[in-house]
Amino acid sequence: MREYETTFIVQPEISEEGSQVLLTKLDGVLESGGATRLMCEDHGKRKLAYEIKKFHKGHYYTLMFLDEGRVVPDVERVLRLEESVLRFLTIQAEAEVTDIEARKADAAEKEVEQAKRAAERAAREAEEAQARREAEEAAAREAAERGESADSEAGSESEAGSEEEESGASASESREAPAAAAAIAGEATTEAEEGERS
Repeated sequence: MREYETTFIVQPEISEEGSQVLLTKLDGVLESGGATRLMCEDHGKRKLAYEIKKFHKGHYYTLMFLDEGRVVPDVERVLRLEESVLRFLTIQAEAEVTDIEARKADAAEKEVEQAKRAAERAAREAEEAQARREAEEAAAREAAERGESADSEAGSESEAGSEEEESGASASESREAPAAAAAIAGEATTEAEEGERS
């Protein structure tokens, strides 16, 4: 028996259910081909080395199994036909596995450890998401408070501006009144002078 590892990258926005459907399908291919499934390691979402189908991130998985090599084309056919799979690669990890039961037990232990790490990662991601939401809400509240204080300041400035306009208008009116009075007085004197001449 040889040990194979198939690493494949799935689109990052695929749901957890979609990933489980794909993994179940691959497990079915291994079972029908007579291969021994060891484990499927979930590496999580990672940045791609280069853009693939307009994606910059991908969800990485590594499927490990024991087989003589006959099931590898079937596994790769499923991955090739799956639209959510961006890339895949199968390598031969071990040329000869003699103690199959020991290898299966080792893989089972690693899978349990991986499940614990995945649960811890999910809890950590949930905490980070909650902290981000709280920070965004606090920033939105601060922005709203700043907006209200800016509105009240703008209102007081506009009131002060209208008071200044009114006082400016009355000042200009008071400046215009003497000029008008002088003009009227000037007209009266010219009329009186004309009356004296005649």
